Amino acid sequence: MRLEIFGVEGLPEINAGDDLASLIAETADLADGDVVVVTQKIVSKAEGAMVAVDPDDPLSHKPVVEQESVRVLRRRGDLVISETKHGFVCANAGVDRSNVDADQAALLPDDPDKSARRIRDGIKAKGGLDVGVIVSDTFGRPWRRGVADVAIGVAGIRPILDLRGTEDAMGRELQVTEVAIVDELAAAAELVMGKAENVPVAVIRGGNTTWLGPGSIQADLIRPPGEDLFR
Repeated sequence: MRLEIFGVEGLPEINAGDDLASLIAETADLADGDVVVVTQKIVSKAEGAMVAVDPDDPLSHKPVVEQESVRVLRRRGDLVISETKHGFVCANAGVDRSNVDADQAALLPDDPDKSARRIRDGIKAKGGLDVGVIVSDTFGRPWRRGVADVAIGVAGIRPILDLRGTEDAMGRELQVTEVAIVDELAAAAELVMGKAENVPVAVIRGGNTTWLGPGSIQADLIRPPGEDLFR
């Protein structure tokens, strides 16, 4: 299998109320079976998930972080690791001041899976194309330095590639292997988008068609607390 990943250049600055699906369909070179990866930031902008903050106070978004957290897991200095209403465990409840105006902070979309479905349905209505959509965001990883993009919302693509019951290259039956395929695709797409390149959408072409299908981040990818060894 060979994958092609390319950024979508030429999108305008996104504002509240913009039709992301139409803008992507008009700007991107799309084909049936593509996976479209859209950064959380432009989804939040289009949906108006923005709040005002003091541009002169780098910590003025902290009250917003508290409001967006359903549970704070750790604090260290100004850093807060908390759980959001979506079930995500991340820094500052996903509240982000990068790549937005100095007097604004971006919140996570209210329902990222629904956001992805809206984009997917809009692309299909606009051009008749059947694509998968991933809404991505940047998360840290426990026990590892650095950040990586992960999927926070999906539509038309299965979050998990379940290999349990299949055989490995040595003929042994796999017992527990479930691949978070949407996280891997989100991370790969970030390589062509970057944090300072102003390319908020990428297209992945050539993926396995078995990846496509129904799915939900909250239902399929978020580990239930009863299965989580660390909560």
